Amino acid sequence: MRSVSSATPILLTFLLLLVSSTSSLQIHESFLICLSLHSPHFNQNTQLIYTQNNSAFYSIFQSSIRNPRFLNPTTPKPLLIIVPTDESQIQATVICCKNLGLQIKIRSGGHDYEGLSYTANSPFIIVDLRNLRSVQVNTEDNTAWVQGGAQLGEVYYYIAEKTSSYGFPAGLCPTVGVGGHFSGGGLGTLMRKYGLAADNIIDARIIDVHSQILDRKSMGEDLFWAIRGGGAASFGVVASWKIKLVPIPPIVTVFTISKTLDQGATKLMYKWQQIAHKFPNNLFIRTLMGSVKGGNKGGRTIHAAFNSMYLGVVEELLPLMENIFPELGLEAKDCNEVSWIESIIYFAGYPIGTPVSVLLDRSTRRKSALKAKSDFVKEPIPENVLKNIADRLLEEKKASLIMDPLGGRMGEILESEIPYPYREGYLYNIQHLVEWEDIGVEASQGHLDWMRRFYEFMEPYVSKYPRAAFFNYKDLDLGMNEEGNASYWRGRLWGEKYFFNNFKRLALVKGKVDPGNFFRDKQNIPPLLA
Repeated sequence: MRSVSSATPILLTFLLLLVSSTSSLQIHESFLICLSLHSPHFNQNTQLIYTQNNSAFYSIFQSSIRNPRFLNPTTPKPLLIIVPTDESQIQATVICCKNLGLQIKIRSGGHDYEGLSYTANSPFIIVDLRNLRSVQVNTEDNTAWVQGGAQLGEVYYYIAEKTSSYGFPAGLCPTVGVGGHFSGGGLGTLMRKYGLAADNIIDARIIDVHSQILDRKSMGEDLFWAIRGGGAASFGVVASWKIKLVPIPPIVTVFTISKTLDQGATKLMYKWQQIAHKFPNNLFIRTLMGSVKGGNKGGRTIHAAFNSMYLGVVEELLPLMENIFPELGLEAKDCNEVSWIESIIYFAGYPIGTPVSVLLDRSTRRKSALKAKSDFVKEPIPENVLKNIADRLLEEKKASLIMDPLGGRMGEILESEIPYPYREGYLYNIQHLVEWEDIGVEASQGHLDWMRRFYEFMEPYVSKYPRAAFFNYKDLDLGMNEEGNASYWRGRLWGEKYFFNNFKRLALVKGKVDPGNFFRDKQNIPPLLA
C-alpha cells in the first residue's frame, strides 16, 4: 500500500480560499501549485499537463472521443487534462482534485456511449491514461499485466507476440479502452467458452479516494468484486489489471453468411434464437440485423449477418453445423481457417491477410454520432415480430441490432460471482444502435427519438422485472443521479437494470470505500452506508 502525503493545513486553507473567490485561470494556477507539491514530475512546461491555453489542448481532448454527439460548442470542457506517465502522478491528481473541490474524470479509450469520461456539469479535470498502456505477458504462468490506458487491440497484439497458444476473452473492437471494457464486463467471441473479460481478471492496482495504491490483497475481496463488472470509475482509478490468459487452438475457423428478407433472414433468426445458446462452447455465432442497399428501385432492404468463430478447423465445423443448424447452409467456401490473432482482425472488419500490426493503430475508422441501448432476451422473439422489427429498422439508414449468444460458460457462472448478473436462463443480449452523420443538436434529436420509440416497441419481447441492460452499453435514458448527489433509492431505477440483485452490494461497497462520493458521474454507483 502506497500513498502520497496530503497538503499542509495552512497551504490547503490558502488554496481553498483562492478557489472560492477567483476565476478559472486562478483555479488552474492553484491546481498546478498543488500538483508540484505532491509530484515532482509535474511541471507546467512538460507534456503532462494541458490547459485550455495550450495549443494541443483540443486535439488531446478530442483524440479519443468516438461519439461526435458530444463534440459541440456547448459540451463542457475540462479545466485541465492530465496525461500521467506513472501511478504517483494519478495519486497527486486525486489529492489535488479533492483539496480543490474538482471532479475527476478517468479516460482510457474513449468508447464511451454517453460521454461520461470527458463531460461534467461542474468544474472537472480529465486524467487521460494514454501514456499508461504497457502489456506485460508472462508465458510461465499465462497471465498478463495490462495498464489502464491500453486498448484491446494492443492487448491482443502483445499476447500473440509472446504466445500462439493463449488468448484473452474480450471485445471485438480493437480501439476500445480496457478501463471501461474490463470493469463493465467485456463480452466477445470467446465468452461462451471462457466467460467475460471481467470473469478472467485476477488482480488489479487501484488508486482509491485516499490516493493509496491498492492491489487485490490490500483492497479486499469486496472492492475487487465490485470493479470487475460494476464499473471501476465509481470506486477509484485502476492503473493496471492482471488478466488470466486462456488456451486457444492453433487454428480457428471464421465465417459470415448474410441473408436478406427475401432469402429467409427472419426464419433463420428465429431458429438461431432457439439454438445459439445451446451450441457447443467452442462455437460462437452472433447475428447482426440492419439495412443495406437493395430491394426495389434501388432502395434498401434488411439483411441478417451470421458472424461466427469456431475453435477448430473447417473439417470439424461443417458436420457440426449440418447437424445443429443445417438451415444456414454453411459450406467450406464460406469459411476461413486463421489463427486466433487473425480472427481478431477479421471481426474488426479488416480483410483476411491484413497485417496484425493494424491492431496497434489507436485511431478509429468510424466516428459517426450514435445512440445505443441494450436488452437481454429469455424467450425467442416470434418470427412475425422479427418482420416488424425489420420494417422499423428501414426507417433509419444506419440502424442495427447486434445479438450475442449467451449460454455455455456464461450460464455456468453464478450471477453473484461478479456484478454482471445475466447468466443462466438468458438466450442472448441485444445492442440496439443507431448512427448518423448529421451535425447539430436538432439533427440528432430525430435519431434519438427514433431509438427511444424503437426501444419502447421492443419492451414486450425482452426480459422483465427488471428489464435488463448491459453496463458496457451505458444508457442515461434509464435514469441518472441528481447533480452532485447519488441517492441509492434513485439509483435503483437504473442500477438494478444493469446489476439486478448485485446493485445493493455494489452500493454498500461504494459506501465503504468512497462514502463522500468523490468518484462520481451521472450513473456512478451511489454510496449506501451499512
